[in-house]
Amino acid sequence: MSPDQPIAYRVLARSYRPTRLSELIGQDALVRTLGNALASGRVAHAFMLSGIRGVGKTTTARIIARALNCIGPDGTGGPTPEPCGACPSCVAIADDRSLDVIEMDAATNTGINDIRDIVATVAFGPAASRYKVYIIDEVHMLSAAAFNGLLKTLEEPPPHVKFVFATTELRKVPVTVLSRCQRFELRRVEPDVIRAHLASVCAKEKVEADTDALALIARLAGGSVRDSLSLLDQAIALGEGRVAVEPVREMLGLADRAQLVALFAAALRGQAGDALERMAELHRLGADPAAVLVDMLDLCHRLSRLEANARNAESDPTLDPAAHPLAAEFGIGALTRAWQMLLRGIEEVNAAPDALAAAEMILLRLATMAQLPPPGELLRLAQGGAATTGAAAVTASRPAPSGGRHQASAVAVAAEPRPAEGGPESWPALVALLRDSDEPMLAAWLYEGAHLVRFEPGRLELRLTPGLPPDLPNRLSNALHRITTRRWMVSVVNAGGEPTLSAQGDAARAQRIAELAGEPAMKSLLEQFPGARIVDVRTDPDNPAPGTGSP
Repeated sequence: MSPDQPIAYRVLARSYRPTRLSELIGQDALVRTLGNALASGRVAHAFMLSGIRGVGKTTTARIIARALNCIGPDGTGGPTPEPCGACPSCVAIADDRSLDVIEMDAATNTGINDIRDIVATVAFGPAASRYKVYIIDEVHMLSAAAFNGLLKTLEEPPPHVKFVFATTELRKVPVTVLSRCQRFELRRVEPDVIRAHLASVCAKEKVEADTDALALIARLAGGSVRDSLSLLDQAIALGEGRVAVEPVREMLGLADRAQLVALFAAALRGQAGDALERMAELHRLGADPAAVLVDMLDLCHRLSRLEANARNAESDPTLDPAAHPLAAEFGIGALTRAWQMLLRGIEEVNAAPDALAAAEMILLRLATMAQLPPPGELLRLAQGGAATTGAAAVTASRPAPSGGRHQASAVAVAAEPRPAEGGPESWPALVALLRDSDEPMLAAWLYEGAHLVRFEPGRLELRLTPGLPPDLPNRLSNALHRITTRRWMVSVVNAGGEPTLSAQGDAARAQRIAELAGEPAMKSLLEQFPGARIVDVRTDPDNPAPGTGSP
């Protein structure tokens, strides 16, 4: 090499790529299963590796190829989960020059002709290895014809051939292909595991790194080991050999999180002018309005987790410490409403001709709506501050400014009948008894499709709608005998009978909605929300009203 020729730098993601199963991190189930299969000789002829980008799918595929073809340093070894890395086969595969390991990127080779090239070479034995291994990356990109062309070979490949597929979109792979593969889901690697791995890499590279800085990188990597190593590479270059917290926060775009937190707080406190000024400042600094709303959505989620005492929420290094008090200040109710409005708002901003104007309108909507009382409080206010009593309340809805629906109040409808001691004394009570006695399917059939003609304790006469099981009378009789310890005679007729309990429930619900709409308190509430209407009434288990219950 000429002294003037630059030495190519090998990025950390390549330098620290695992070469044996034991070096894979965060994939314990896969390592254990593949290790046992290789040790016992029970190796599948095809593998399907799925997971997010950078989690180790292609790396695992190459490890499988090495493991199957390793012959050991002395040339006498067999398949092993710990390839030696020194034998001719291991070296050739590591250098990407093995004739027996064929890699294909299905993203650029999608057609049937590409698969025909593979099928045509399958019959030929390996040139210098134990197995011929075909690695197809992003296999979900293959065309339907290509998948069909692969099926026969995949089902009955020659004994010297192994297939390893990798994909980020498992649901796009036909089930006919999946059923012929041993499947492994490579999971997102936990941030703590990634942080420990980054610390190990820094130690080997003789790089001083703050634990909190590595935790930030691990969190932002989103479970991808490759992404975390790429970010670490960037952080080392930025810090000139030292990885510190503040430079990493700036590199990751976390330095302006304080402004984002202030913007979010202003909006949810109803400080519309302050919120608009902060959005304008972020826009002047180059922030995209839609991206700001996405960041606010993420902040809303993290604060909700914090308020709900979710695992690891307190130790989230990407959450600005100044944001922590906001979780308790706003509470789950306001945060969940803010989430819904931001989620819809992001769609509006992306579709609007003026993104900034649309984002400002979302902030005004947040400032106006986020501090509204919860639905139950709205109803009490409409009733003059009196507590809600009785069995019925209401769900009212109106078109929200976003075009969605805003829930404005609470619920309740008819109570379920309770069976008397010694057995049910009414048809609704009998159906409810079946439901509460581990016969929910039988209760549902009767509720939806049985017309009561005659009811007496110990005797039923029914008209059944078409489609119900023909042995339903016998099943009903046996179930009632088991539950009530008395004999029940169940007969079926072809005509007559009252409406089904389902139809009765619908009629009662419609009547109750009409009654509620005429009550002064409810009329007052509906008038406060122009265009609102009562859409449903539901059961209040703590304060039931008389009526027909639903199983």
